[in-house]
Amino acid sequence: MTLPTTMRAVEITKPGAPEVLVEGTRPVPTPGHGDVLIKLAYAGVNRPDALQRAGNYAPPPTASDLPGLEGAGEVVAVGPGVTGVAIGDMVCALLPGGGYAEYVTTPAAHCLPVPKGLSLKEAACLPETYFTVWSNVFMRGGLKAGERFLVHGGSSGIGTTAIQLAHVFGARVFTTAGSDEKCATCRELGADVAINYREADFVDVVTEAGGANLILDMVGGSYIARNIKALADDGRMVHIAFLTGPKAEINFAQIMARRLTVTGSTLRPQSDAAKAAIAAELREHVWPLLDAGRVHPVMDSTYPLAEAAKAHARMESSEHIGKIVLEIAGG
Repeated sequence: MTLPTTMRAVEITKPGAPEVLVEGTRPVPTPGHGDVLIKLAYAGVNRPDALQRAGNYAPPPTASDLPGLEGAGEVVAVGPGVTGVAIGDMVCALLPGGGYAEYVTTPAAHCLPVPKGLSLKEAACLPETYFTVWSNVFMRGGLKAGERFLVHGGSSGIGTTAIQLAHVFGARVFTTAGSDEKCATCRELGADVAINYREADFVDVVTEAGGANLILDMVGGSYIARNIKALADDGRMVHIAFLTGPKAEINFAQIMARRLTVTGSTLRPQSDAAKAAIAAELREHVWPLLDAGRVHPVMDSTYPLAEAAKAHARMESSEHIGKIVLEIAGG
């Protein structure tokens, strides 16, 4: 295949609101050692993209300045030292950045096959959310069958993924969402209890059930202290984002007396080796579930690459249920 030298890409012209996302032209990147070049069909849209656009989440020094942390398409070139992935393979991949473009490079070890029965559009929604949920809920949070698990934002991409995986691995799942419609969707995905946070206090509901053994939180702010109240003794809380801010006043005596664990992580700054380890666990434990249709991505909407600003506005409205994608080449 003869590759072009330039490609369409959506750039962040300056920090700001969604309208700062503008389509332009960039050189097609060249894969380095251990990397592959993917011709993207679709790219997923995620909260970190919006944070980067607003100037609050700088990419790592070696990463593309273009937004986009996941996508799916065809491998069209490989760098030196690549094994396990070949030209012509259809893959979905975790990206260090650069997904809002026709071509992107990423380590071959961060690629996974498109699951059986899923389209490239659906596969593009998997990497960022599944890497995040698996590494934080299961690897870091240690969720076990029979435990009570609370995830906030149950109708988001992270939430819909966490509900399904926790359910299929035998946990009792609690979640919060902002409408009765969203709560109904969460129950359909496997949530045992879906709490409309506009009508009920999740602390009361979860505490009455015995407290959460594990909480996955991306809200932060006032939720931090409330989450601690909602934990069972020896409970764990894992933070992955702070939609309402990273600061809170909490009583550490509760953490000591009840033997609580408070931790968290961000995915993008982790080493290539750490991300490859997560990919290996997903391939072993989760991809067979996707192949069998026991878990699946929940889709909200699709926008052309040139309308990335509209996709960001949709995401930031919080009206969506599931994942938002950009169509780049279709498939």
